[in-house]
Amino acid sequence: MTGAVAERIALERTGDVAVVRMRSGENRFHPDNLDAIFAALDEIEGAEGGPVPLVLTGEGKFFSNGLDLEWMGQAEDLERDRSLRRVHGLLSRILTFPSFTVAAINGHAFAAGAMLALACDQRVMREDRGFFCLPEVDLGIPFTGGMAALITGKLPLRSAEEAMVTGRRYGGPDAVAAGIVDEAVAEDQVANRAIERAAAVAGKPAHAVTAIKKGLYGRAVEALAADARKGEA
Repeated sequence: MTGAVAERIALERTGDVAVVRMRSGENRFHPDNLDAIFAALDEIEGAEGGPVPLVLTGEGKFFSNGLDLEWMGQAEDLERDRSLRRVHGLLSRILTFPSFTVAAINGHAFAAGAMLALACDQRVMREDRGFFCLPEVDLGIPFTGGMAALITGKLPLRSAEEAMVTGRRYGGPDAVAAGIVDEAVAEDQVANRAIERAAAVAGKPAHAVTAIKKGLYGRAVEALAADARKGEA
């Protein structure tokens, strides 16, 4: 990986699993961070022998706090719109990634960062600190069609309604109870458990994995794709 990308993303290999570690503070979605994430995914998909299972995680207190609203508030309309389209493209790409994916939620996962975790096949969360939260209702920002379809396609309807309409913050045990994450463990076990879960589903044919995911989440895939194209010339 190039120096610029490596500053924002660490791509590691643990046995049969690729670990993409976001390391830009709050890991908000800014053009440079998006470039780095896409570059890492390109490398995994282009590897000899095909893509291996993927674990996506952050560092310290944050998994990802979503859109970089400060940057978006200062950006030109075209730049802001393009960045938002790319976020939808990222969610779609993870949702249909041609290998098994696990989010290792090491800390706060808010807004589009929480949606990135939902786009993965499974989620392991830290049990003692950090929140999963969809705060759009408190920010006064409606969900796009693609984001709403992703959330409702991944969560039990009652949990999706509560998370989206109330903006509730879920700690690890509450997130397990709500069906948002699969497991909540001690901080030093989050990445290990995610890697174990991913490794257990290694070696599946990539074309079949993608086709099955598209079949499972067809509505979200179509809506995210539409949002990723919205406003293009």
